[in-house]
Order: sequence, then structure tokens, then C-alpha cells
Amino acid sequence: MTDKHLSSQFDNELNNISARVMELGGMVESQIRQAIYALSRFSMEAVEQVEALERRVNTMEVEIDHELSTVIARRQPTARDLRLLMAYSKAISNLERVGDEATRMARMVKSIIASGAARSLPTGDLRLAADLASGLLRKALDSFARLDTKSAVDILKEDDLIDKEFDGFVRKLVTYMLEDPRTISPSLDLLFLAKAIERIGDHSKNIAELIIYLVEGKDVRHSTLDQIESAVS
Repeated sequence: MTDKHLSSQFDNELNNISARVMELGGMVESQIRQAIYALSRFSMEAVEQVEALERRVNTMEVEIDHELSTVIARRQPTARDLRLLMAYSKAISNLERVGDEATRMARMVKSIIASGAARSLPTGDLRLAADLASGLLRKALDSFARLDTKSAVDILKEDDLIDKEFDGFVRKLVTYMLEDPRTISPSLDLLFLAKAIERIGDHSKNIAELIIYLVEGKDVRHSTLDQIESAVS
């Protein structure tokens, strides 16, 4: 078998894995959309759809991870290709965790519905933060597909907006609980829900950092924005 043929097979395997990663990303996006719908309408049907998608996401993560391990063992890729495969591995891990957070959101909505206090809670700001987090993941997946470092840096900046939304919502929720202690239990569910939204933003940020690592070969985790912008300039 010629080296050219081997190279062509390897390229096909990489393309297949890339497509599967994007498919997983689309499935996780669906989870988030359903979780946001569950929150906005207090819909048990949407909660159940999120939980059903979780099982599919978990299965796909294991399948892609197995494909990656098989390719690494069989092809023994060079440093550059190995970096790509490792980035895929880290990306699917982050996507699976985003799915976990969407499921956590759905279960918190279920708890709020069961409490009977759903309509009286301040969920409007939370839906805005959830929409921001969903949009950030979409941008991260698009940037990952295009290996766009400029867009990756923009994602890192936008994650700060989600953090600010979270901080503002926590302050508002504390005030709400102080004014009406009867809402403390369902309000705590909202607090955990808000934390799940913030973590979705964090995982999108992790994917953005992977893009910079792939393109520039620089690990920018725990770096300041100024240092990251310098690394990609």
C-alpha cells in the first residue's frame, strides 16, 4: 500500500471524526435549546427531551473517543496530527459536559415545577443568560470548524458577559429571597440553574482556547486576554 494511499485514508478518518464532533455539538445545542424552552415555558415535555438527548450525547462521546484511540494506535500520527486528535478529544469532553449542564438545567426546572412556585420566580434575566451561553457555544463550534483564532478571542471576551450576568442574577436572587423567605427553596434551584448556564460559557471558552492551541501551538489556558491576543497576533 502506497504512502499516498495511507495518507488519503488517514485524511478520510480525520474528516469523519471532525464531522462526528460537529454532529455531537449540534446534539448538545439541541439540549440547550430544549432546556431554555423548559425554563421559559416550565415545560415537562421539554425536560424529558433534554434527558433523552443526554443518553444519546453520552453514547456518542464514548463512540468518538473510541475512534480517536483507534486512529492514534493504528496511525501513530506525527506531532501536528496528534495535536489535532487530542484537541478533538478535549472538545468532545467539553461538549459532553455542556450536555450535563443542560440536563442539570432541565432537572432544576423540574424541581421548580414540582415546588408550585414556577410563575412567581424571576426567570427573565436567567433566560437572557441562557441565550448568551447557547450563542457562545454555537460560535465556538463554528470557530472550531474553521479554526478561526480571531473569533476564538472574541468568544473569550464574550464569556465575561455571561459571568457578569451570573453575578447580577445572584444579587437579584438574594434580594428576592430576603423579601419572601417562602421562595428560598425554589430560588436555590434557580441559583444552581444559573451556575449551570455559567459553566456552559466556561466550556465554550475551553473550546475557543483549543482553537488557539491547534493553530498557534500555544497553550493559553489561565492566560490573560492581553496575553492571548498577543499570542494570536
